[in-house]
Amino acid sequence: MRRLILAILIVLPMLASCEPAKKTMTQEPAKTPEIPAGAETATLGAGCYWCIEAAYRQLDGVYSATSGFMGGIVLNPTYKDVCDGDTGHAEVVQVVFDPKKISYEKILSWFWKLHDPTTLNRQGADEGTQYRSVIFYHSEEQKKAATTSKTAASADFKDPIVTEITEATTFYPAPQDHQDYYFQNKSKNPYCRIVIEPKLKKVDLKH
Repeated sequence: MRRLILAILIVLPMLASCEPAKKTMTQEPAKTPEIPAGAETATLGAGCYWCIEAAYRQLDGVYSATSGFMGGIVLNPTYKDVCDGDTGHAEVVQVVFDPKKISYEKILSWFWKLHDPTTLNRQGADEGTQYRSVIFYHSEEQKKAATTSKTAASADFKDPIVTEITEATTFYPAPQDHQDYYFQNKSKNPYCRIVIEPKLKKVDLKH
């Protein structure tokens, strides 16, 4: 019995972390998302990108939600590079949206609901600077909106929000098989059921 309990304690953190699955996947990057005329872009980091990508893909007015990396010093990073923690990159989702159907402020309101912005460099069992909470702004208007949104959101959390607000840099798409991961693998990877599914249920999105 003790061995069984020990085995469970060892395995559970692995099941609740996205890193083991990612390390066994291919490294060929996906294509950079197209930005239609009149569309805008939001780039957000909230822990493992699979978690919020699955949500943003479902929102009316969103053209695409692409998992990738931003904010570091290494050009064309692989997932392994980012996982090692020395690149400075964060796991992010780049959301391309129609501002006539969904505002940037609404995109941010979902951001606060989809993760815990009070835990520094960590979301659940995923820990490291690559999992930091961050808003990368693409204009001065977005910077002002992000700052206002962060101040308003602070009333909803007991602890201080540690989310960074910083200027967007080059976006590097994650590998192709990292894209739309939840809906492609929810029956295969326990991480999807343990971590991502409850988040989608909480905000009444398809799961």
